[in-house]
Amino acid sequence: MRSLYGKFLSFTIGIMMTSVLIAFLAVNTYYHHQLKGENDAKNMEIAESIASYIGTTEGVHLDNYLETLSAAGYKLFLVNEEQEVKRFGAPFRDENLPQSAINQVLGGKPFHGMRDLKTETFVTGFFSDELANTVGVPFTYEGIAYALFLRPDIKLLFTEVHTLLGGMVIVMAIVSLLSMLIVAKKLIEPITKLTEATQMVGEEQFSGVVEIHRRDEIGQLAQSFQRMTERLGENDRIRKEFISDVSHDFQTPLLNIKGYSELLLNQELPVGERVSYAKVIQSETERLSSLTKQLLLLTSLDQLTSPLKLKPFRLDNQFKEVIRKSRWLLQEKGISLSMDIDQVEYRGDPAFLEKVWENLLSNALKYTGDGGAVDIELTDGQDAVRVSVHDTGIGMKEEDIERIFDRFFRADHSRTKEVGGTGLGLSIVHQVVKLHGGSIDVISEEGIGTTIIVELPKL
Repeated sequence: MRSLYGKFLSFTIGIMMTSVLIAFLAVNTYYHHQLKGENDAKNMEIAESIASYIGTTEGVHLDNYLETLSAAGYKLFLVNEEQEVKRFGAPFRDENLPQSAINQVLGGKPFHGMRDLKTETFVTGFFSDELANTVGVPFTYEGIAYALFLRPDIKLLFTEVHTLLGGMVIVMAIVSLLSMLIVAKKLIEPITKLTEATQMVGEEQFSGVVEIHRRDEIGQLAQSFQRMTERLGENDRIRKEFISDVSHDFQTPLLNIKGYSELLLNQELPVGERVSYAKVIQSETERLSSLTKQLLLLTSLDQLTSPLKLKPFRLDNQFKEVIRKSRWLLQEKGISLSMDIDQVEYRGDPAFLEKVWENLLSNALKYTGDGGAVDIELTDGQDAVRVSVHDTGIGMKEEDIERIFDRFFRADHSRTKEVGGTGLGLSIVHQVVKLHGGSIDVISEEGIGTTIIVELPKL
């Protein structure tokens, strides 16, 4: 697999070469369609001035004069009417001048080779060192007709300025390439760190810190990755605690069931003890059943991806039905119940909300001693519905209030041992209220009682 750095290097070089090729083709096209005619006219004017000078000036030594012109930066090809050829200056790369062009100039007509040169795709006409890429003019010297073909010597025309400009372009290209490589390394370095951190997360190592301090998009990515890692670490901790708590909560009743079942196998066991042991097994079985149901409910809440099944219903009627189901416990423990319930039409998920009221009332009755009191209020506000459940039970310590919504948390196990519980009820309450966009507050004092206030916005 090619590294990102290698790909960046390849792309950079490819882009530079493509840019050079496109620029070359563009300049070549511009020359052929725009500058070629102008270049032909300019060189034709020079050639005509040379021919005029030779034809009108007495005492001119033709060869010496043309040698001087070649030294000044021109390539010259001279043909007389006897087809004798002389060359002045550097030789042409390709002497492809057709005989018809020579005869044309000797006949007195100029030759526009630069203008009429066939358009080339990959070789610009300006640099094409061919005899056909010249201008030709006629002149007469000492009574003999001549044809003079001329073009600039490109090598001689390249001055120190052109060399400096060419060197500057090369240096710019090298510096640009090296700069891009350095920039690429700086850009890829944090990505490499993120890759290593991702591999650590894949190995369930969530304690690493990504040392990337940037203010650009990569810095934002690093911050988001760090937050994600922290959340994953927290979730992993909660998951392990959850598994540990579930194992413990299942193990205890199972051990009790196993132990009392073995005792029941004793044929000499008195009937009274046998009934007592059977009640313990029944109680532990009901506890396991309750725990399983609440775990399934929590799982369904955790995996809830579709919106709640919202529909309008009478919240006061639902509350009264939940209270009616618990009448037997009120009478058994001699708990007085006071209700102040408004008539409320609410739009929510009735199935989930019923679990909320069942858990709140169940906790209030469970932790309230015989002869205590439970007060319930349901108030219909303008923007929200407010539910208050107050009991005169055992209450909670201040440090326990912050954790009562954690799964499997049970405040002061020694005080709740007799009443049992799974530690999942208030977790379910909190999650359902949150899904409805509501809030839940707890006010409690140890030995005095507890008040739980739920506010549900009107959806």
